[in-house]
Amino acid sequence: MEGDYIKLNKKLLPLSWLYGCVVKFRNMLFEMNVLKSRSYAVPVIAVGNITVGGTGKTPHVEYLVRLLKDKVNVAVLSRGYKRKTSGFVLAKTDTPLKDIGDEPYQMKQKFPEVEVAVDAKRTRGIDRLTEDRVAGKDIDVVLLDDAFQHRYVKPGVNILLVDYHRLIIHDELLPAGRLREPVKGKDRADIVIVTKCPKDLTPMEFRVLIKQMNLYPYQQLFFTTFDYDRLKRTTQRPKGPVPVSRLEDLKNYHVLLLTGIASPKQIYYDVKPHAKEVKSLAYSDHHAFKQKDIHHINETFATMLSPKVIITTEKDMVRLETVEGLSNEVKDNLLVLPVKISFMQNGEESFNEKIIGYVRKNSRNSILVKGKDDYKSQDSDNSGDRPRTIVFRNN
Repeated sequence: MEGDYIKLNKKLLPLSWLYGCVVKFRNMLFEMNVLKSRSYAVPVIAVGNITVGGTGKTPHVEYLVRLLKDKVNVAVLSRGYKRKTSGFVLAKTDTPLKDIGDEPYQMKQKFPEVEVAVDAKRTRGIDRLTEDRVAGKDIDVVLLDDAFQHRYVKPGVNILLVDYHRLIIHDELLPAGRLREPVKGKDRADIVIVTKCPKDLTPMEFRVLIKQMNLYPYQQLFFTTFDYDRLKRTTQRPKGPVPVSRLEDLKNYHVLLLTGIASPKQIYYDVKPHAKEVKSLAYSDHHAFKQKDIHHINETFATMLSPKVIITTEKDMVRLETVEGLSNEVKDNLLVLPVKISFMQNGEESFNEKIIGYVRKNSRNSILVKGKDDYKSQDSDNSGDRPRTIVFRNN
C-alpha cells in the first residue's frame, strides 16, 4: 500500500523541528526576493523531489529526453553526485565516470547525441550551455536533474516526483523522516508525479491519492509505474546469447538481484513473481563497489542453484564496469534490466502536451511547426517508425 516504506524515528522530531525552521527561513528569503531566483530565455524544466532517496528521477528525465531529443537540441544538467571533479564539466562519450558521476555517465552513454553537463552551481551551468555555447550549438531546452530545491534557478516547468511507497504527506522532516523540506514545498511544483505505482491500482485508490495530495488548481497530478525493456548483456560480455530476454522467461530461474540504488524494493517486487527464487543484494545509493563487495557477489552467486542469472540496473552496471574481479560465472550470467516509466490513467498525452507546449511557447530562437502526433510518446511501440512531428526552424 502507499506509504508502506516509511519508518520514522520519533525521538528525533525535536531536531526535525529545528531543521524545519532553517529550511523555512531559507525559503522565506527566496519568497521575499532577498535571495534571487534567475529566469532564463531558454526553456528550463526541473525534475526533482523533496525527499532523501530515490523517487525515479533518472527514468523520468530519460522520458523527457526521448520526448524532445528528435525535435530540439536538448541538454541535461546535473550536479554530478560523487564525482571526483569540480566546477563545470561537459560530458563526452569517452568522459570517465569519475569525472561526472554515475547518472550523467549513464545518460551520456544512452543518448550520445544529447548534451550532458554537470555543475553544482546550476546557474553557471545553464550560462555555460546557453550563452557560452560550449556544446558548439544552440541549446533549445535545458533539463535540470535533481533540482527541485535548487531555488537559484526559476524553471519554466517544475516537476516534483513523489514515491508512491513513501508519500510526502506521511513523512517527517530530517532526521526523524526523510523530507528535505516541509510538505508545503510541493506548492512550488507545476506538475506532481506519484512514481513507482503498482500496476493494479483501483479507481478508488487513485481517488484517495488525489485527495491526499491536495494540490492547487494550477497544479497537474500524474501517476507513473515502472516498465522494463528486454534484459541485455553487459559490455563486459557483449557477445553470446542472452540466457533470458524478458522477465516472463525467468520462471525456472534462480535470480540474484544486485542493486545500489536508493529504493530497490519496487524492482524486487516486479521481478519476484516471474522467477523461481529471487535473492537480493542491496547496497546503498551510488555505492562504489570495492573488492570485498565483488568477492561477496561472486560467492553469493556461486552458492545459488542452477539455472541462475544475476540481474542489475543500468545505473549499477556503469559502476560495476569500473572494478575488476567479477568471476567468469558472474560475467556470463550478468544481465542489465533497463527501467522505463509509463503513465497511468491515460495521462501520457496530457503530460506530453504540457511539456511540448511550454517548449514551443518559450523557444527563444526558433518556432515550432506542429504535427498531428506532437504529443505521442517516443517510448510507445514502433516509435522509430513515426515521422518527425515537431520541427524547429530558424526565424
